[in-house]
Amino acid sequence: MSEKKFRSGFVAIMGRPNVGKSTLLNSVLGQKIAITSNKPQTTRNRILGICNRPDAQLLFLDTPGVHKAKGLLNRYMVDQALSTCGDVDVVLMLVEANDSPGGGDDYVLEQVTRSKVPVILVVNKCDLVHRPDLLPLIEAYARRYAFSEIIPVSALTGEGIEEMVSALIKYLPAGPLYYGEDMVTDLSERFIVAEMIREQVLKQTHQEIPHGVAVEVDRFEEKPEKNLVVIEASIYVSREGHKKIILGRRGEKIKGIGKAARYDIERMLGTRVFLDLLVKVEKNWTEERRQLKRFGYE
Repeated sequence: MSEKKFRSGFVAIMGRPNVGKSTLLNSVLGQKIAITSNKPQTTRNRILGICNRPDAQLLFLDTPGVHKAKGLLNRYMVDQALSTCGDVDVVLMLVEANDSPGGGDDYVLEQVTRSKVPVILVVNKCDLVHRPDLLPLIEAYARRYAFSEIIPVSALTGEGIEEMVSALIKYLPAGPLYYGEDMVTDLSERFIVAEMIREQVLKQTHQEIPHGVAVEVDRFEEKPEKNLVVIEASIYVSREGHKKIILGRRGEKIKGIGKAARYDIERMLGTRVFLDLLVKVEKNWTEERRQLKRFGYE
């Protein structure tokens, strides 16, 4: 009897903004590498998550939400998402169980089906609906395209995640172990730290701050003798008024952002963290190519 082949390949997670792509990736990996918030277009860069199984290595690419973009930053994000489709072995198209298919979903479907690779429809947030209510939704999508498979999951509770991973493996080609078995991402710690800070800005300012926020880590110094990492970071906004919102009355808002971000960073690094945050204004940076490049969006 021949030995079972090891499979490996790339899987793009595609969908409209705010359908739970980053939550899905974190759920698959069993730990947080991609930030989440209830604001659309939270993810800006293509993020690699490495999922290891005894017989396979799945390389998930979390992408920014696909939408009809306006402005340089938004166009950059959509380009990041769409360019991913040409480089993968399987596409996961993520939709919401509690939302009927609409023009945004049709636009995503139109883009992803150009890739000529298997497209699996993943119906997320199935914990929010009764199972019988899923059938009409699944039928509506099945009429739009002959998906390789349709799988209901809940990225939040983990329901259906292992079934989804098992289904994915059979669509991957025989291949090598691209990354070490102990790796979950190729992102640097500095990048993840910056993203965790940005996540707390988005969460704690609610609708007051749009997406004109960038974070730069200015200092990342490990002090193993003290079981401590010293991090200094700058939060950039595009307007003076946004700086005041992030600072808050008597600096209370920035203290809350720092406390929550430090908690997440300490869990990731497994050590104590001293975190110092500054808020700076870089006017209209989201519309200047030079500034986009500076903040890593190029």
